[in-house]
Amino acid sequence: MKIKYIILSLGIWSLTSCNHLLEVDPYTFSSGNTYYENEAQVLRAVNGVYGRLQGLHTSDFYALTEMRADNTNYQYSESDRGAQQREEIDEFLITSSNNFVNTAWANLYGIVAQANVILTRIDNVTFSDDKLKDRYVAEVKFLRSFAYFHLVRLFGEIPLHTVEVTSPQGAFTDGKKSSVDEVYNVIIEDLKRAADVLPKEYPTAEVGRATRGAALTMLGDVYLTRKQFPDAVTVLKEVPLLGYSLMSNYGDCFDPSTKNNAESIFEVQYDHSIEGENSNFIYMFGPRDARVKLVGFTGTLGASNIPTPSIYNAYEPGDKRKDHSIALFDDATNSKYPEAIAFGGKMPYIKKFYHPPYPENGRSNENWPVYRYGHVLLMLAEAYNETGSGDPYIHLNAVRARAGLTALSGLSQATLREAIANEQRVEVAFENQRWYQLLRTGKAIEVMKAHGEAEKNRLTRLSSASYNVQEYMLLYPIPNREIQLNGISQNPGY
Repeated sequence: MKIKYIILSLGIWSLTSCNHLLEVDPYTFSSGNTYYENEAQVLRAVNGVYGRLQGLHTSDFYALTEMRADNTNYQYSESDRGAQQREEIDEFLITSSNNFVNTAWANLYGIVAQANVILTRIDNVTFSDDKLKDRYVAEVKFLRSFAYFHLVRLFGEIPLHTVEVTSPQGAFTDGKKSSVDEVYNVIIEDLKRAADVLPKEYPTAEVGRATRGAALTMLGDVYLTRKQFPDAVTVLKEVPLLGYSLMSNYGDCFDPSTKNNAESIFEVQYDHSIEGENSNFIYMFGPRDARVKLVGFTGTLGASNIPTPSIYNAYEPGDKRKDHSIALFDDATNSKYPEAIAFGGKMPYIKKFYHPPYPENGRSNENWPVYRYGHVLLMLAEAYNETGSGDPYIHLNAVRARAGLTALSGLSQATLREAIANEQRVEVAFENQRWYQLLRTGKAIEVMKAHGEAEKNRLTRLSSASYNVQEYMLLYPIPNREIQLNGISQNPGY
């Protein structure tokens, strides 16, 4: 069967405070020691963890990973200031009371909590096939690693839980945070286990679940982030052996009619035909006044995650990816918005997540790409270049060829490093990777200060305090609610 994300197990918790951790209606989720008694119940619980990925990506998580970087900003409207806290993320004016940061924290720890319930209880369930039990464990460890990998990059030292929390007092013990190394040790151990157990692929009815390729890819990403480049090479070079291939048409990677294709390594599944299972990306990302023309319904669109001139100009001439990634909304209403000036009076929006028609208002059908094979090839090129081993050009040029660009060769290590970084930026633009790329390569402060100056020069609404990027801002603040209720210490600078 296709994965239906039934969020019914323990883990529909508000992790915004330990005092509220278990204050839930007992009839709204599968709780207690009597629930985890058979394979079917465990399956529903595992599917529930996958389901939390849907909520994460249809919230404002993109603000922390794309708007925080130089890829996107927002369409300002004096008459609608409801998104001001999102704008503060973009401009580096954030405080610990920011709702979008708090939501991301709660969503990611929700994944951790539900995963830990399953991992704690599954050994007491008898399975007809122990290999299936092992697979469920591996899937859940992959998903827990997904959450912790985001959390440690966004917040640094964080509370680390690997077993079920059974009481409010156990949620965040005395506000204790684990070191970054301790968190990564758990992530790496979990991903290694997942890669050893997870299958290469699933029957059609189960497509969308975590695979060996997904675990290896995330593990390689972790090693790149940790600058363990030889380990990254060892892991990432296994992925091309698993049968993935680049789609000949870049746009097909994001088209709902070609979901889970040969290039897809892991993507969050959505289905607009089922209420609550749909995505909504164009409704969040589209220009404010484009709702009628783009989706056919009255009202306004979210006007967030708007491509910047920086990313629009980052594509080389002739790069086929640009037209699949960014479109320009041409309408007389754009004259009200200074953001459109840099684009000749047109308003840019993310075309990757726009595939009309939309038969129902508020619903779209795109999956969210977490890892694609094109990204893997570029990560492998990066790892080869950093170690001085292998041939990074084979993988880099395969991606460039699909984009219609000429092959590169004969560059110095430093020049090739920059070329690979630029290629990664445009290849996975708007896929929640850019902020992490800037952090990993040590370019965040340099790039964002320059980007901030460019933004302030073109957008007079920005204050002198905007984009005053400092070292401590490379981490987000721990949400104030967690500090007050759980005693977690705040990150320095906030």
